[in-house]
Amino acid sequence: MRLALLSPLPPEQTGIADYAANFRRALNGAGIDVLTPLLGQRPLGSMADARRWVAERDWSKVDVVHAEIGGGRHSEFFALCALARLPQRPALSVTVHDPERLVWRPVSRLYRALERSRVLPRFVMQVLAVLCDPHTMWAERRLARRLDGLAALTDTGATRLATRMRIPRTKVQAIAHGTLDIAARELPPLPPEGPIRLLYFGFIYSGKGIEDLVDALGRVRDQVRALHRDQPELADQADQLRLTIAGGTSPDIAFGAQGSYLDALRARVKARGLDDMVDWDLDIDARDIPALIQRHHVMVLPYRESRKLALLGQMRGTSGALAWAVACGRGVITSNARAFAEEIRSGNGQAYPQGDVGALAKVLASVLEDPALTQAWATRAAELAHQRAWPRTGEAFRSYFEGLMQRRGLPVPQRLPPRPMTLPPSVPKEPA
Repeated sequence: MRLALLSPLPPEQTGIADYAANFRRALNGAGIDVLTPLLGQRPLGSMADARRWVAERDWSKVDVVHAEIGGGRHSEFFALCALARLPQRPALSVTVHDPERLVWRPVSRLYRALERSRVLPRFVMQVLAVLCDPHTMWAERRLARRLDGLAALTDTGATRLATRMRIPRTKVQAIAHGTLDIAARELPPLPPEGPIRLLYFGFIYSGKGIEDLVDALGRVRDQVRALHRDQPELADQADQLRLTIAGGTSPDIAFGAQGSYLDALRARVKARGLDDMVDWDLDIDARDIPALIQRHHVMVLPYRESRKLALLGQMRGTSGALAWAVACGRGVITSNARAFAEEIRSGNGQAYPQGDVGALAKVLASVLEDPALTQAWATRAAELAHQRAWPRTGEAFRSYFEGLMQRRGLPVPQRLPPRPMTLPPSVPKEPA
């Protein structure tokens, strides 16, 4: 099988790019020849750009075109729209990382021209985005109907996507986020006796709810100290929780027109007197991520859903950081934002109502009182890591792609032997 993958890829620093890199390796391992035609290309800024780009390439030797869509990107969306117009085309598929919508951002030429010109204030552009939303939704639903199949990373996301796009639920396949083969081989031990080590891991920017985590940590410390005010020797229990805030601080994410989010977060830690309980590990190298996660007992993801996006729909995606926790054999304390509650329903963590600092503080206090919880979560996470290992995910996607081809009446090619990723980066104009 020959597949063209439309997706951001490293060195681009996004969660979807990281996912796509592992996805490509998994497909190679499943005997699929993967091409990456958008790699190194200028972004497709309009449908006209996409139609020209599609016309310049020979798609007759490609069996499936699969895109990774999310993060408000348009190139992959426009490319799929252009491919769907071809009279003779490959099977078309997409993994939707931010269901219940495909792109969320307006696709109209007028809006995009105004966006590029930057002549209007941000607030005005946000109002225009809402006004343009009926057209955006129409374009998303039209593409969803034309695709041969869609994939989501959770059942929740798949169901919400099918409902909002008005397509049969059977057209959307739920295939869990793949995990690296770290904890699948052997459960990594939890850190030795000492403080319970909490980890926030991910890109650091407003909307991740990190300030809720800082506030909850301060609340637990104050509650323990108040409870043992007359027993100073027991008040030290408040120091048995330590938090590490780790992740990327790309300037375009962490710093905006309202100033530095990272500086504001540091000031919040200091104002609550938590400097001695909070560590920072910023812009960590990808090779050091497993060791970072396994130095901690549990990951905490206190995300909040965006109120602005709520005007357009409900985002029901999952998290690459959560997949890292599973891969490394660690449980997760998470808010019920997005589809996170589904991701820990197997017993690999606990959810709480998003934005509820008191509820998060209670979960942290329960871990402090019963550290065995983190061991139980870790054991279940390691089991999930085995079930979701990338080689298994690659095989699941191969079966999914074969089903799409069969439904289109296309012949399913014989399985190729696994091969390393030394593949041509683009679809050639003439068959190789």
